[in-house]
Amino acid sequence: MAWIYLILAGSFEVVGVTGMNKVAKDKNLQSYIVLILGFILSFCFLSLAMKTLPLGISYAVWTGIGTVGGVIIGMLFYGEARDWRRILFIGLIIVSIMGLKLTT
Repeated sequence: MAWIYLILAGSFEVVGVTGMNKVAKDKNLQSYIVLILGFILSFCFLSLAMKTLPLGISYAVWTGIGTVGGVIIGMLFYGEARDWRRILFIGLIIVSIMGLKLTT
């Protein structure tokens, strides 16, 4: 169950980062709600996951999901570059997360 919490925490981290981008573009109530709720839920699920999983693994996986998710959202919805090197390094992050999962 801790891994599910950790995946949810990373997913809500992506929501929070998306909210940051929305606030930078449109300073309206909806943008702030997405930002605040995304990060609150992210930290709540991260704390639940860390009751079982070690700090190092939890933090690495959480930031990895947030990083990969943020880059993918940026490429799909905000016109960021889709260079093959970016995609390669996203793949390396994903492989690293899988490696951490396999070693715990």
